[in-house]
Amino acid sequence: MWYWPRNEAIRRVSLLAQRAVEDDPRWTRAIEPRLTAHSLLNTSERENNRNGRCHVLRGLCLLIAALLAGCAEVTPREETQLKQATVEELTALLGQREEAIQTMKGLFSAKVRGGIIPIATRVEGAVYYQRPNAMRMRGFTAIGSELFEFVQVDDQFTLRLPTMGRVLSGNPSDMSEMGKLARPFQLSVWAMGGVLGISAVATNETVKLVEDGERYRLDVSGPSQDGVQAIQRRLWFERRTLLVVKEDRLSNAGDVEATIQYEDFRPIGNANGGSAVGDARLLRPFKISLEDGKGQGSVQMTFHEIIPNQPIKASELGHV
Repeated sequence: MWYWPRNEAIRRVSLLAQRAVEDDPRWTRAIEPRLTAHSLLNTSERENNRNGRCHVLRGLCLLIAALLAGCAEVTPREETQLKQATVEELTALLGQREEAIQTMKGLFSAKVRGGIIPIATRVEGAVYYQRPNAMRMRGFTAIGSELFEFVQVDDQFTLRLPTMGRVLSGNPSDMSEMGKLARPFQLSVWAMGGVLGISAVATNETVKLVEDGERYRLDVSGPSQDGVQAIQRRLWFERRTLLVVKEDRLSNAGDVEATIQYEDFRPIGNANGGSAVGDARLLRPFKISLEDGKGQGSVQMTFHEIIPNQPIKASELGHV
């Protein structure tokens, strides 16, 4: 984009202002006060008053021109170059970021659309996590009434619903006992993965790297029910930061179960597992948007606070 130099901008604005004042007496009349004894002023006095007002206008125009010229000289920020990365580097980053958080406490708000959570459309929540597989989520109304408590430890979970007077428990791999509630809580656990750290590539999984414009796409395949390798996750890395900004969860049939968007990355705590190769910052998304692949609705989670790697009491993790 082309800009005028500062001096040229000032000169042009000043010249236009001067011409406007000299050629159009309405400029003077617009600011001329009503004088009850105007007829008593002689011609020279009126001319002096007019000149004084013209100088004031010119001064204001010069000040505005200087401010505009200063803004115009600000050049656009230079674009960050796209990073190059290999499959090995990206999979290593996933492992580093997952291991970077051993414990976590977080406060969040959730907006639910489409009725996939039949409890409430707006939820204030708290989450507690301890690696390798202990998580507790609690949901409240805006006035503080408890809506639910979901606790998962290893291969067992418990869901308590005070408003319904129900307590459900079972295995995370088989949540059939939860009925319609199984789907929303499975999606919530997936969404939390972006904050805790996208799951690393397991030893029985294979990966394929695809260059997708300004993003890298990592297709992660694992053994399906019939024993063959099938794509289970797709991860999109933004190439300027190498942060995972999007994730697809796929079924064994290849259908998209859920699409998750990760945004508003901010540094938290002091830990390894940063935003790029060799970067020690610990960045996490404070906004997570999830679309159900079955068209049942969406969830948007906004975190207000994330505290990593601080001691967590057993009472904070709850029990199964």
